[in-house]
Amino acid sequence: MPTNSASADPLSATFSALADPTRRAILARLVRGEAPVTELAAPFEMSLPAVSKHLKVLERAGLIERSRHAQWRPCRLAPAPLKEVADWVERYRQLWEERLDRLDAYLGGLQLRAATDRRHEDQPDRRDGIEGAHDGNRH
Repeated sequence: MPTNSASADPLSATFSALADPTRRAILARLVRGEAPVTELAAPFEMSLPAVSKHLKVLERAGLIERSRHAQWRPCRLAPAPLKEVADWVERYRQLWEERLDRLDAYLGGLQLRAATDRRHEDQPDRRDGIEGAHDGNRH
C-alpha cells in the first residue's frame, strides 16, 4: 500500500516543497498573514490552476492550511514544518561552527609559528661568532 510521502518523511516533503522559488515566495507572503488564492497568485505570471498546484504541494507538506469562508478559501502559514527544518539545520550549524572554530585555532597556531620563525630568521645568529672562536682549530 503506498504511503503519503509527507507522512512517511515529513522533512523530505518540506524540503521538496521549499525547493521551488514560487512556493517560497508564497510562504513569504503568508508570513504577513492569511491571504486568498487570487492575492497569492497576483505577483506571478501564471494561471490560477498553476498557483493552485503550488498551493497543493505546500498543503501536502503541511506548510499551509486552507479554511473555507463561504466561497472564499484563504490560506495561512502553518509554521510547524519550518520549525522542524530549522531544528534539523541547527544541528549541522553547530557541528560546522565547532569545526570552523577548530580550523581557526589551527590556522592561528600556524600563523603564530610562521611569525616566530620569521623573527628568528631576522636576528643574527649569535652563535656564529662564538662557534668560530671555539671550533677546535687551536694551534
